[in-house]
Amino acid sequence: MLGIFLTLAGANHFLQPDFYFPILPAFTPFKPFVIAASGWIEVILGIGLFVPRVWRKAAWGVVGLFIVFLPIHIIDLFRENPAVGTHQAAFIRLVVQGVFIAWAWFLARYQLN
Repeated sequence: MLGIFLTLAGANHFLQPDFYFPILPAFTPFKPFVIAASGWIEVILGIGLFVPRVWRKAAWGVVGLFIVFLPIHIIDLFRENPAVGTHQAAFIRLVVQGVFIAWAWFLARYQLN
């Protein structure tokens, strides 16, 4: 399920890039590139979770990627007007990010039979 989510979320970076512009902090350079690159990385890691020879490495990649995304969600939480709508929505998004990190860490760390 995590692979499906990542692949679809990554594809969404190309289908609706305008959604992601307000989420990035104002100091982010080359926003269109950052949005496209993160979309490609999500798609590649999402697909990688389905490939038997690389799924564990892909899961570690997901852990790293979501840790990189954490500051963006923390910054959004403390904005006067969060990009995701309300402060409650920004908090929920931050918690979900933590759940995804734990989920990917679990996949990377443990052998699934």
